[in-house]
Amino acid sequence: MLLTRHTAENALREAEAANPGPWANHSHYVAQACENIALRCPHLDSDDAYIYGILHDIGRHAGITSEKHLIDGYRYCLARGWEKAAQICISHAFMVKDISSSIGVFDMPQEDKDFIEQFVKYAVYDDYDLLVQLCDALALPSGFCLLEKRFVDVTIRYGTHPATIDRWKVILGIKAHFEEIIGCSIYDLLPGVVENSFR
Repeated sequence: MLLTRHTAENALREAEAANPGPWANHSHYVAQACENIALRCPHLDSDDAYIYGILHDIGRHAGITSEKHLIDGYRYCLARGWEKAAQICISHAFMVKDISSSIGVFDMPQEDKDFIEQFVKYAVYDDYDLLVQLCDALALPSGFCLLEKRFVDVTIRYGTHPATIDRWKVILGIKAHFEEIIGCSIYDLLPGVVENSFR
């Protein structure tokens, strides 16, 4: 199946209908952030960036789960021939390339956890993987926000973890990486980020 913006948006609508929740609005904002930043990156395609952003949590179509949504999203995309989107369904959760850095619960059979462990270990991340990791941390269901607000939001919901600080450091490093490419603050490209962060 050809992966286009229209196809990806339809997939998200169907997934939201199957499992309604704030995750869908979050996905829309992740996609918009990916597109806005990619438009300033000569080596990235903004449509692809938008698509990968909107599909990164598509595994949530299968219900309310923790890390199981990663493998569900991977299988959903792979079944449709969307290989890079499938990778990002897993890679977006592992900015630290070690599944012990997960802040969620591996609510899945052991063989699925083993698959994710090997997948993450050997996956080669490119700037699309990094962009979705960054934008995942810039988007609340209500809109764009400062990274630090999202860090606190996630920590309140999931608690602290031995890898929490390392995860934050990687995301801040990715922010610096893209800001060097685009020549400005990423926040300049996120409409309403100040208002949404402080309301």
